[in-house]
Amino acid sequence: MRKSLTMLCLAATLALAGCSYRPLYGSSAGEPGVGASLAAISIPEPEDRVSQLVRNELLSSMQAGRGNEKYTLTLVTEVANNDIIANRQPAVTRQSLQITVNYELMDKSTGAVVNRGTTFARASYDVIRQPFADLQAQTDATQRAAREASADIRTRLAAYFAKQQNNA
Repeated sequence: MRKSLTMLCLAATLALAGCSYRPLYGSSAGEPGVGASLAAISIPEPEDRVSQLVRNELLSSMQAGRGNEKYTLTLVTEVANNDIIANRQPAVTRQSLQITVNYELMDKSTGAVVNRGTTFARASYDVIRQPFADLQAQTDATQRAAREASADIRTRLAAYFAKQQNNA
């Protein structure tokens, strides 16, 4: 049994090597990879707090805005708060916060929009009729949703750059 499992793992390794599998964030001596493309994105300072949270997560995770910027990423966010529980308890309700982010990636040299999309993230929280606790719960939910939306944007941009590198 153990020998057949070892052989299966060896065969899978050889099959992956033969199909030109390459990690999304991998790089080689000849090309810098997706990480360098993500780092070449500048994101303008937003005017609202939620957009700022998304921007900060993107800057931190992509290491963007550190020099040779070839692209500009524009973010437009919308926030919606909805009741989750229709039958309210005497002192507790449940809210769902949804952040929707529309983004556009523009090539600075041509001014053309090369990638755009919309993503959303939801996070829920309890409202317990204690002002400070309610505010903190909403703030935490906003941060969680912003983190999730920024991770989705980063993944979509990485897939776009990986596809561009494979086509080149």
